[in-house]
Amino acid sequence: MGDSTVLDATVRILKERLGERMDDVRVDRAVVGVFFTGVKLSTGHGGICATPIKSIPEAVCCPSSAKALPHSGRLRERRIEAYLADALGDRPMRKALGIAAVSALSALCDDVCPGPDHPVVRGVDAVDLLTIQESGNVVVVGALTPYLRALKQAGQPFRVLEMDPRTLKPDELPFYTPVEETDMVVPWADTLVITGTTLINGTLDHLLELARPEATVVVLGPSVSILPDALFSRGVEIVGGNQVTDPDRLLDILAEGGSGYHFFGKGADRIAVRRSQEP
Repeated sequence: MGDSTVLDATVRILKERLGERMDDVRVDRAVVGVFFTGVKLSTGHGGICATPIKSIPEAVCCPSSAKALPHSGRLRERRIEAYLADALGDRPMRKALGIAAVSALSALCDDVCPGPDHPVVRGVDAVDLLTIQESGNVVVVGALTPYLRALKQAGQPFRVLEMDPRTLKPDELPFYTPVEETDMVVPWADTLVITGTTLINGTLDHLLELARPEATVVVLGPSVSILPDALFSRGVEIVGGNQVTDPDRLLDILAEGGSGYHFFGKGADRIAVRRSQEP
């Protein structure tokens, strides 16, 4: 595939398609909320990513917290290239801002120089496009509560890979699998559903490598509100993210500690993109 990671490939595609258009793009506004991080570009396009709060437990005082986001107060002054560099880096909070910028650039790219025409469904969660009874063995990466509830109700065999089992409900714990068993469990899946936060913690690419070629792979969450090309080229069938419809309203909500329950249908809408079938 030529690119080492999904983010590497996505940034390359953005640079190729946007070309000189990127030279004048700036970040007009950036918000790091409790649950989500968002940016608004000078073009008026918005982007979003989950805020990886759990990744910085050491940030308990001003000196250590400052290391997590050293550019706070000057984020509007940074060039878009600096955000892209952070997206490809390994500092979680800075990476989240970078991914939000990639998300916003993806929205710009879709407007001015769209790529392949993939089927898009708006206003739905990506897992709603799956038929649970036909999903076979299911592996869910992350505590995706609504989907786990549906799997339990259907009696479908599944496993949940989750870094923090405390996020699971008592009746979900029998399905819990520790992340140390990832390499054994993922190839078992006929359907693999992956939370987009794996894009931030750097585990997404390995999960996609472990999936069987015939497995149905879904990646979803605000953090994968990016061009789907790199994901599709790595075997993903459906990408479920968010389309930012009103960047300022979205960022206002995020600044007040809002989550998806607060901004869906207001500053952003769910969107699911399915990989085009080859002729």
